[in-house]
Amino acid sequence: MAGTDTFIPTRQTLLSRLKDRNDQASWKEFFELYWKLIYNTAAKAGLSDAEAQDVVQETIIALSRSMPTFKYDRKVGTFKGYLLTLTSWRISDQFRRRIPQAEGAGDPDTATSPLSRLPDPRAFVPETFWDEEWQRNLLDVARERVKQKVNPKHYQIFDLHVDQGWPAKKVADSMGVNSALVHLVRHRLTRLLRREIKRLEAEEETP
Repeated sequence: MAGTDTFIPTRQTLLSRLKDRNDQASWKEFFELYWKLIYNTAAKAGLSDAEAQDVVQETIIALSRSMPTFKYDRKVGTFKGYLLTLTSWRISDQFRRRIPQAEGAGDPDTATSPLSRLPDPRAFVPETFWDEEWQRNLLDVARERVKQKVNPKHYQIFDLHVDQGWPAKKVADSMGVNSALVHLVRHRLTRLLRREIKRLEAEEETP
């Protein structure tokens, strides 16, 4: 299919472009790639919808502040780990805000102090969960990009046959096509998805 080689650039390329805070197109692309991952992680940690949305906003802001000095160093760690750290810090901030100001005078060294009762976000968001969400988010993004590039009817065929598990004949009858086209669409879009996922997985960059 035409245009498939112009799908999302590698994360390394995108993150390099984010050094320019005024590059609105790149920041929009980054937000679309990762906001659901950050939001779902915050919600899993026990935050409300509003708090999780704040975590998304504040994580993106924190990242934007660090990008001008962004450097790749594979020995330090992956971008995936770095984003988890930023997200966890913002989750902790939200839990701290739940503590009434009146309780702030408590002794931080005592077991009954408000700070001692703060949950550790990593207890709610272990790396195993983050990895699962990362992969799920990656697949969602890949699917959305493929959806934007192909014939809408073909994507609907793919969704019915692959995602909803309809038999090829049922899809063909419902969509007014023959079964051969259903199988062809499944093969073609599966290949495009795999290609897109490979691009997204190509590098785990390190800031």
